[in-house]
This record gives sequence, structure tokens and C-alpha cells, in this order.
Amino acid sequence: MKSENNDGIMTVYLNGEIDHHTAGTIRNEADMLLVKNNPYELILDFSGVTFMDSSGVGLVIGRYKRAAMQNCRVAVRGLKDRDRKILMMSGLQNKIEFR
Repeated sequence: MKSENNDGIMTVYLNGEIDHHTAGTIRNEADMLLVKNNPYELILDFSGVTFMDSSGVGLVIGRYKRAAMQNCRVAVRGLKDRDRKILMMSGLQNKIEFR
């Protein structure tokens, strides 16, 4: 996972597999970056993700809740069609922006 912070917009680039083995580490790193950078927008970029199970949904929901505590909005991009459908079925389109 890598990230960049430009003018209050923090992009977190996710890669590899997101499952119950990796989600905790990603969550912790993303939360530390949110606290450190205090952005007004967090973009989770899934372009490099090769596999995602339900842990990915939990990851996004958790980052949305964490970001909301800082008045930070959340967007996702680079989702594969299957992963986009899964996130949409969870009702996230009412809380985050899909790009």
C-alpha cells in the first residue's frame, strides 16, 4: 500500500489481495495516515487489487466511519465490476462516491 497527499486529498493505493489476512494491516495503515494527514477527502484506489472478499467491504465501511469523524469524505476508484457490485449492494453508494 502506498499513499499520496496533495492539497488535502489523500489517495491510498491498494494492491494485491484484500481478505481477512490482509485487511487488518491495511486498516491500521490507512487510519494512521488519516490521523497524520487530516485530509478533507480520502480516495481509496483499488486499481492494483487482484482479489477482494467481504473483508474489503468492511475495510471501506470502516474507513468511511473513521474519516467521517474528521469531516473527511471518501471516494473509491479503480474497482473491478464484481467488486463495485458488491460494494453497491452494501448500500455504500449513499455514503461514498464511486469514481
